[in-house]
Amino acid sequence: MNNALWLTPLLLVGSNILMTFAWYGHLKAPAWPMYVAVLVSWGIAFFEYCLAVPANRIGYGTFTGQQLKIMQEVITLGVFAVFSVTFLGEPLRWTYFAAMGCLVMAVIFIFLPVD
Repeated sequence: MNNALWLTPLLLVGSNILMTFAWYGHLKAPAWPMYVAVLVSWGIAFFEYCLAVPANRIGYGTFTGQQLKIMQEVITLGVFAVFSVTFLGEPLRWTYFAAMGCLVMAVIFIFLPVD
């Protein structure tokens, strides 16, 4: 079995969890000065890159660049849905599910055979 089929999405999930915290985790610390939020976010983003770069390098060839990008976007939206509910305390609205449906359609289209 091709390890890229399971390792690529797994690494992308991990990288997206880290990047979600890098981009949005500081929202729960509004008292932080901006430079602290930026430095903490950069620190987290370093580790995100340590997962995202290998994910894309391992996956490329098994997946096209376009497929990797669409996969990453769907994973991002799924990770953010969990994050926004559990960490930010925001409810999911029907519009979020509609957006997710559009991305699922994008996945279907990008993985259709072109021949």
